[in-house]
Amino acid sequence: MPESSVAAARERQSALSGQHGAAADADRILTQVLVSAHASARESVRRLDAIAEQIDRATQHQADLAIDTPLGAREFQRFLAAKQREIVEVVADARELDRSHKAVLENLRAQYGNDAG
Repeated sequence: MPESSVAAARERQSALSGQHGAAADADRILTQVLVSAHASARESVRRLDAIAEQIDRATQHQADLAIDTPLGAREFQRFLAAKQREIVEVVADARELDRSHKAVLENLRAQYGNDAG
């Protein structure tokens, strides 16, 4: 085999090795994003379930809360407003994580696209 063919084969092998390494790095990042998204979704569901349980428990024990009195009604209204703020916080946290994951995934799309060429 002529030396120019050997050199060309080595160059091609080196290029393919670099592409393989870049794809492996991108795969690791993708795996981390997916694991993080899954964990975040589970945590969000857990938080929302806890809020729902607190609201359910409060509504089941309305007589104990004296919501038929002005003071009791105001306290229950404050409680519900606090739960609403907690729900908004859960949603805001999920949206923020979604934005950061989207940026990472868009970067990966470009990286995978470059590897294919």
